[in-house]
Amino acid sequence: MSDHLQDKTIIITGAGGGFGKAIAQRCASRGAHVVGVDIDTDGLTAVVDGIVAAGGSAVAQVADVTDMAQMRSAATLAVEKFGAIDVIVNNAGVMPLAFFADHERAWEKWHKAIDINIKGVVNGISAVYDQMIAQGRRQVVNIASIYGNGGFEGSGVYSATKAAVTMLSDSLRIEAKGKIKVTTVKPTGVAGTNLASWIVNDRAIRGIVGQRAASYREHVVQMLKGELPPELTDADSIRYWLITPEDLADAVVHVIDQPWGISLSDVTVRASGEDYLY
Repeated sequence: MSDHLQDKTIIITGAGGGFGKAIAQRCASRGAHVVGVDIDTDGLTAVVDGIVAAGGSAVAQVADVTDMAQMRSAATLAVEKFGAIDVIVNNAGVMPLAFFADHERAWEKWHKAIDINIKGVVNGISAVYDQMIAQGRRQVVNIASIYGNGGFEGSGVYSATKAAVTMLSDSLRIEAKGKIKVTTVKPTGVAGTNLASWIVNDRAIRGIVGQRAASYREHVVQMLKGELPPELTDADSIRYWLITPEDLADAVVHVIDQPWGISLSDVTVRASGEDYLY
């Protein structure tokens, strides 16, 4: 274990729960100063208070990632409080799975997903860009998805937003070479977050499990009953079925915890025994 996170100032969007909460906690436990950003005041306050109570360093900025002015305020707070912005983790995102036939009931969530998943990342980058370029030796970590690598039945809009995140990452990496290193983290399926709450049509999940739908349903039922076989829940098992937010957070910490000359640019995080197709 190295100490590349020690005293770094890390802005994390969506820090009030799910992935973001786990990322914030792990970064703080490694000595980083965390600036948590979320629209959920209560959730964010609980996360930041918990970090501070455990002896870590963290502040909260209630902000909507789709609002440029609010994201700039988060960046300003980071500099005022800790003197720099070393890393931003653009984590906030939603997953409105639906078929195009569902457009009448899906379009509002689709539009919000475009705002959060794409504009939110653009705003996050823009809010820190000048400061990072002036400072140099900085990093942007964007949470995309393996389902941004292609089009899937029931995942058209979501996949499009995550493909956009990858393109934003690649373009920034080229433009900011030598000043900012850029990492795209692409998880597959993750339980324990609020992503499922955005699904419009549960049947759309079949597009990302395909011919593995039967085993996926079986495993979901077992998970809900607390009856998953031990080999599916053991991270040391080749049949490990589903990564957790903590698994993903460990991967994010790993890509930050590197010497400045090493850039892990594209990282896919999956369980070796999962039912997801891609």
